[in-house]
Amino acid sequence: MTHPPIRRVAIIGTGVIGASWTALFLSKGLDVTATDVAPGAEARLRGFVDQCWPALEELGLAPGASRDRLAFEPQMEDAVSGADLVQENGPERIDFKRELYAKLDELLPASTLIASSSSGLTMSEIQKACKAHPERCFIGHPFNPPHLIPLVELVGGAQTSPQTIDRAAAFYDGLGKRTVRLKKEVPGHVANRLAAALLREVMYLVDDDVISVADADAAVSYGPGLRWGVMGPMMLYHLGGGAGGIDHWFDQFTGPITAWWSVLGNPKITPDLRAKVTAGVMDEVAKRSIDTLEEQRDRELMGLLKVRAAA
Repeated sequence: MTHPPIRRVAIIGTGVIGASWTALFLSKGLDVTATDVAPGAEARLRGFVDQCWPALEELGLAPGASRDRLAFEPQMEDAVSGADLVQENGPERIDFKRELYAKLDELLPASTLIASSSSGLTMSEIQKACKAHPERCFIGHPFNPPHLIPLVELVGGAQTSPQTIDRAAAFYDGLGKRTVRLKKEVPGHVANRLAAALLREVMYLVDDDVISVADADAAVSYGPGLRWGVMGPMMLYHLGGGAGGIDHWFDQFTGPITAWWSVLGNPKITPDLRAKVTAGVMDEVAKRSIDTLEEQRDRELMGLLKVRAAA
């Protein structure tokens, strides 16, 4: 079956992730209708989009892109009416998701895709509430902030059709995103699991007084993190093998790497460790505001994105 292109997106939940999705979709020339029950949500959303817009202009707007194409509807039923895709960003609670998806399944025609930004819940559990068309539901998990970070993880549930994942990939890739498809569901998907593995070792090294919080951050952002912004770890290990590539890397480093694996930490986040990490983070922050730190993050991300676009 041939489906019409996705031109109108409904956003459910306009917190940090939903607002960032909204800015991205508008910058790509789409019509966006958002809904959120929180008091003052519309004003906060429009303020966020205005704040992001100069950066999106700098990166390049799609033809027809305009903040005027944003509508806000207090009632979810009105917000999703006529949508080609719904990007849901609700609380990470399975009871909430199931109730929401049961309503969406009743309201929307079979051709409308329903995507969840969930960072940990599985679509197999969420879509159990959909009695009519569970096959059009999937995880479309972004990395924060979605209006800048290209990654979108696509994960189907037990009842998701392959055609849905194909449509989703075509849509997000068409917006300049970089989609990855998970072959099976795992808690936390992939990118957050990789980040969690690194975080676990940072916690261990700080707890064991091997390194300070600030120096752990520096060790990542001024070392492997710089390379990871260019190539993934496996490609970098391929380069690390020299002329012999990844096969030579295995020959040379299997022993050392597996020896390190055997002594990686498995810390418990006790009140003492939490206090120690918090104190270290605040020392590193050095009284800079969240807004200031976000501006720095986004400015440097834009620099990397421009370099990649020019490569």
